[in-house]
Amino acid sequence: MATGRRKFLSTSVAGAAVATLGAPSIVRAQSVTTWRVQSMWSAAELTYKAFEDFCTRVKVASNGRLVIQPFPAGAVTGAFESLDAVTAGVLQGHSSWPGYWTGKDAGLAVISDFVFGYQHPWQAEAWFYHRGGLQMLREAYAKYNAYPVGVSWWGVETVVSKKAINRMEDFKGVKFRSPQGMTAEVLTKLGASIVVLPGGEVFSALDKGVVDAADWGTLSMNDRMGFHDVAKFPTKLFHSMPVQEFTVNLDVWKRLPDDLKAMLTSLTREWTWDQVQRVSVDDTRVARELAGKGVTALSWGDSEMAKIRPLAQKTWEDWSKKTALSKAAYDSQLAWLKELKVVA
Repeated sequence: MATGRRKFLSTSVAGAAVATLGAPSIVRAQSVTTWRVQSMWSAAELTYKAFEDFCTRVKVASNGRLVIQPFPAGAVTGAFESLDAVTAGVLQGHSSWPGYWTGKDAGLAVISDFVFGYQHPWQAEAWFYHRGGLQMLREAYAKYNAYPVGVSWWGVETVVSKKAINRMEDFKGVKFRSPQGMTAEVLTKLGASIVVLPGGEVFSALDKGVVDAADWGTLSMNDRMGFHDVAKFPTKLFHSMPVQEFTVNLDVWKRLPDDLKAMLTSLTREWTWDQVQRVSVDDTRVARELAGKGVTALSWGDSEMAKIRPLAQKTWEDWSKKTALSKAAYDSQLAWLKELKVVA
């Protein structure tokens, strides 16, 4: 018994010594990578809260090996300069809308929001992940030393207006706040007068009559901005469902261990549906509250959408002629929408 005990103790001490000697390599393997990543959203938005929660999940899932420090829009650099900041390494990453960089390549507008096309985020996500859209975006961003890890959405947007917009003809003469790009072109063809304003100025513009209607976000996002206090007609007409990309500096991405790359890719897709569902739940709450105040959220039916889509399709075709990326993104998405029977 004594001999066996001595052997056991001897083996245990030796094992402990080996473990101690190996400790430095374990510490090295568990070194911490920290990224500064700026969102496109203000800290007050539910979408920013979803981004913060995503960053927390990354830290927990990586056992602290990857830490993403989230920053709201404008905290480190201007919202329209964040891709350049990622390219330069000022930020290690950002979460933004590719349409902001249309000046670099018009094809990014075609990729970022195929206006009056998709009716649900899953349709757009399927195009990105299973029909080549994400690969197109990655190839486009490679020019800027940036790598899109994945994409997400916040839902189907509504417009807010001071009069009901039930059909195409109702846009005529409306002073409409809209970002530049394909949506603005379609609305102009419908007779609307486009006014380009930052989001922070939209409430005042609606209140003072500078604009009669606005394109901003989903029902709950618009309500949080106070729009429904001055514009009593929220309408869903499937005009816009922009994509939000999560992109990191390409050199930073290449240095990341393969297991963390895989983990981050999966968590980005999880973040997509966490965000979509949380915004949808909030939209449902706001619709109920608005109904209690006598404000009814409207939605265009298939017949009215069928009338407006030819205008949208002509705009898609016009944009497809701008760059090689525009053409590729147009051809691919049009084919997918035809398979979905959204367009003929």
